[in-house]
Amino acid sequence: MTRPWVIWLIFLVQVVCASFFVWDILSGYIGLRTKPIPWEYRELIEIGAALGLLLGVVLGAIALVKTQARNRRVEAQLRAASGAFAELLDEHFNEWGLTPAERDVAWFAVKGLSTQEIAALRNTSEGTVKAQSNAIYRKAGVSGRYQLLSHFVDELMAGASDIGNERDNGKSRRRRSRR
Repeated sequence: MTRPWVIWLIFLVQVVCASFFVWDILSGYIGLRTKPIPWEYRELIEIGAALGLLLGVVLGAIALVKTQARNRRVEAQLRAASGAFAELLDEHFNEWGLTPAERDVAWFAVKGLSTQEIAALRNTSEGTVKAQSNAIYRKAGVSGRYQLLSHFVDELMAGASDIGNERDNGKSRRRRSRR
């Protein structure tokens, strides 16, 4: 279902079909007199309306299955990206020689916690957290929390553009090999 006009056409058919059935029920219940139509035409209209509604159910099921598959794929990609980010952090923390306490503080800082929140979580004073934060920034070669986070974001963006370039190059190679 990549063409939106097809979906809108099916939606319109369903609206017409549902309207027919509702009108038929209401006119019989209220007792509205309508000009009778030959039973052959009435049967054809009811068959068409039923088929239209059935088509809507089938296409709805197809759309649901595709949406669920896409959700699973996106969630898997998100888990992979999250794992890649954690690996990236650990790699840099090792490279910078952070102590276990500094690692904890760095993780919390990257997650966006304040100095007070980090101190409360670690059962230490704010002064200790500030000293550990300064040691992290010094070892990382940055001047503060935002530059630390920016360092990781820049690296992830560079990695994403490398992956995009590899994907684009792969498509180009496949196109060339088909010629």
